[in-house]
Amino acid sequence: MLVNPSHAVDPSKERHIELLSDPAHPVILETHDLKVFYGQKEALKDADLQFNEHEITALIGPSGSGKSTFLRSLNRMNDRVAKVTGEINYRGIDINQPDVDIYAMRRQIGMVFQRPNPFAKSIYENIAFALRQRGVTNRHELDDIVESSLKGAALWDQVKDDLNKSALSLSGGQAQRLCIARAIAVKPDILLLDEPASALDPVSTSQLENTLLELKRDYTIIIVTHNMQQASRISEYTAFFNMGRVLEYDTTTNIFTNPQIQITSDYVSGNFG
Repeated sequence: MLVNPSHAVDPSKERHIELLSDPAHPVILETHDLKVFYGQKEALKDADLQFNEHEITALIGPSGSGKSTFLRSLNRMNDRVAKVTGEINYRGIDINQPDVDIYAMRRQIGMVFQRPNPFAKSIYENIAFALRQRGVTNRHELDDIVESSLKGAALWDQVKDDLNKSALSLSGGQAQRLCIARAIAVKPDILLLDEPASALDPVSTSQLENTLLELKRDYTIIIVTHNMQQASRISEYTAFFNMGRVLEYDTTTNIFTNPQIQITSDYVSGNFG
């Protein structure tokens, strides 16, 4: 159990964002009045966003706009370096509470970072190590989860004969997909990705995007990206950040073809940022 049931969200409480979900894709995660402070600096201001199950949402905006700060707040990666206020409601429970079991929560809301960070272990152990920490010790069960996770990350066919090789020998694209495999091995609901393709070549980027499109069948995906073409290719919804605020949030089609404010239009068309 993540938190005390007393932190369940009051459904009558006013929200300041328009619901963009549909019955086929209910809201799984929602923020309300989310603020992040680094010392006296307010890096994120009143962020109200929602995310639908089994869809990809892109977070875009210039460097320093607050999008990565927002993303890292969703599974409380900012706790040690920042003050975070407001609500982060996961399946109706506010997880931005002091009595939340952070480790249990992060099994449900996984993170893949900008640069691949495989452990200095074998490909197999990169996945099996975390599973053992969670009590999975049966070798056949470990083998099955390692295989299914690598298949889910579209990496199995490339490494199935080299599972005992060091993960540090993988290419950048392979290493990033290994990190995705490691994240999905514990069966989270949500995957957070912070510019996962920024260090990859075009071929590896394309492979990663195809992997994410497959993964959304089983996971909700929230991705920070500076690549406007990537956002338009893979996401259903897009949020535009600037100067610590969410300025516009809509379907990706509307953000890129019919933005409601000029600054969004300027950004997606490459006129600034």
